[in-house]
Amino acid sequence: MAKADKAAAIAELSDKFRNSGAAVLTEYRGLSVKQITTLRNSLRGNATFAVVKNTLTELAAKDAGVTAFDGQLVGPSAIAFVDGDPVEAAKGLRDFAKANPLLVIKGGVLDGKTLTPAEITKLADLESREVLLAKLAGALQASLSQAVYLFAAPLSQTARVVDALRAKVEAEGPVAAAAAPAAEAAEADEDTAEAPAAEASAEAPVAEATADVAEGGDES
Repeated sequence: MAKADKAAAIAELSDKFRNSGAAVLTEYRGLSVKQITTLRNSLRGNATFAVVKNTLTELAAKDAGVTAFDGQLVGPSAIAFVDGDPVEAAKGLRDFAKANPLLVIKGGVLDGKTLTPAEITKLADLESREVLLAKLAGALQASLSQAVYLFAAPLSQTARVVDALRAKVEAEGPVAAAAAPAAEAAEADEDTAEAPAAEASAEAPVAEATADVAEGGDES
């Protein structure tokens, strides 16, 4: 490979390392072109599976500051550069490796952290981003429904109380109105009954005075 081509290849790999959220190093010894194509198709949308040259990849990883693959770039190597959901990419690699044991997962890097093959398997066992978002949306919807119920319940109770009070007032209104004249008449009767008594008490001293004068008379 010409020096210029090598430099271009290194630069391209460096960009892939920098722009990928994760990368998984594999050995594909014994896999056919058809099998590799099948793997690429299964990873599409989450990762690109690229057959690489070890020496150039080592230089590119060093240029990008990736140390996860130090000492592992031996044999026929291929790297899955993850630019989508790392969980889905890990699932795709794990499932393919189960069906095709010739694919060996050697290690990886996720957000700058080195991953062992066992950690990549654990990553594959996690729920995907879509599933987690769906669960989060379901939890939020349930919380909102509960909040709506909690807010609506006092309002409905208040409305029922107000309606009951309104009905009570409307039911008692005519009775109260009919009772008002009777109460006024009773008060008038009391006033009338008290008036003669007052007059009688006012006349009593006059009668007593008249009796005294009549009874005393003039002794001469």
